[in-house]
Amino acid sequence: MTARPARDDAVLVQQVDGGWRLPGIANLHSHAFQRAMAGLAERQTHPEDSFWTWRDTMYRMAARFDPDTLHAVASQLYVEMLEAGYTTVCEFHYLHHAPDGRAYDDPAAMSRALVQAARDTGIRLLLLPVLYMTGGFDGRPLGERQKRFGHGVDTYLRLLDALRAEEEDGMLRIGCALHSLRAVPADAMRAVLAALPADARIHIHVAEQVGEVQDCLAMRDLRPVEWLLQNAAVDARWTLVHATHLDDRELAGIAASGATVAICPTTEANLGDGLFRFGDYLAAGGAWGIGSDSHISVSPVEELRWLEYGQRLLRQRRNIAVSAATPSVGEALLHGALASASNATGFAVEDDAIVLDAGSPLLAGAGAADVADRWIFSGNRPAVREVRVGGRRVVADGMHVARDLVLPRYREAVGRLLQGA
Repeated sequence: MTARPARDDAVLVQQVDGGWRLPGIANLHSHAFQRAMAGLAERQTHPEDSFWTWRDTMYRMAARFDPDTLHAVASQLYVEMLEAGYTTVCEFHYLHHAPDGRAYDDPAAMSRALVQAARDTGIRLLLLPVLYMTGGFDGRPLGERQKRFGHGVDTYLRLLDALRAEEEDGMLRIGCALHSLRAVPADAMRAVLAALPADARIHIHVAEQVGEVQDCLAMRDLRPVEWLLQNAAVDARWTLVHATHLDDRELAGIAASGATVAICPTTEANLGDGLFRFGDYLAAGGAWGIGSDSHISVSPVEELRWLEYGQRLLRQRRNIAVSAATPSVGEALLHGALASASNATGFAVEDDAIVLDAGSPLLAGAGAADVADRWIFSGNRPAVREVRVGGRRVVADGMHVARDLVLPRYREAVGRLLQGA
């Protein structure tokens, strides 16, 4: 069952004692382990560095993780997300096995590390175990560094079944992630989709790279999103991650399907992916949200700001993400992110809220009409004072209640990860 999207004229900002209350923000795309490598891939390794050379660095880091290390890194990441105003995270998780590809004694050990990190920090978690089967559209086997990601259809479905048993408190949902069309053969995709519960959320990387589009055209004679729309019942349960390289028909097709596009501006910029056609997509009425993806930034403000700024640079004019009902860019961006949250995550999040500090210099003299714009477009000072998720206060006076417990474990884990790097 899909949730009704928020209206553009819904009340967004409310004044409360000493601050401004806004809805919590959903982070629609996260690879938690990559938080530990933020800033470590910024040295040139090739004259034409790209996503593909960055991926080599990522694989080296991924090979060093075990469940304890993943728990420590994810806990710190989720603390940072909550302090920044994210109250739900969609975790696109593919570090399933030991580095040599062998399953742990508990095949769900790495997934359970993420579940525990979310419980320890109080963030809502849509856990998206990833199906990853092949190394390309041609069906080549996974490389050595990819073996810990791999599953067959049967073992993958057993993993989902085992994890669904933990969906008990309204804070955890288990969805399905297809890594990409290049990593999941068509017959496997159909088998998995047929086996999912009717309300399962489905996320997929698609059309992130020009090379991916070219390979799909060469092997399937269709562009990636074009192929997906023709071969799957894409609807409001689906979230298409990135969708950077679309033609007009693909863009219109996604918008008409009701699917959400998860746009990750800081990661897409960091990797040199390109710019999503945001202005055109808004004009088509498409649903969208944001994700911090590789976590080179853990800030909804920065994702939303650069989503708008990228379009300003592209179109050489200002104030793109607006509607007739909402001329404020900040409010329109927050409304858009809120409208997609329930469909993309599967959570009803009415009890989740953030409170911005009215005493912050960013908000000096602010009124309800300009709070959203001031928060997003007037600087980088932290302004979130309080965060409540499911009625529980997890951030007070700008600090997560478990920060002092989580940070030492994170520092120790990163120290281990970087030994011999």
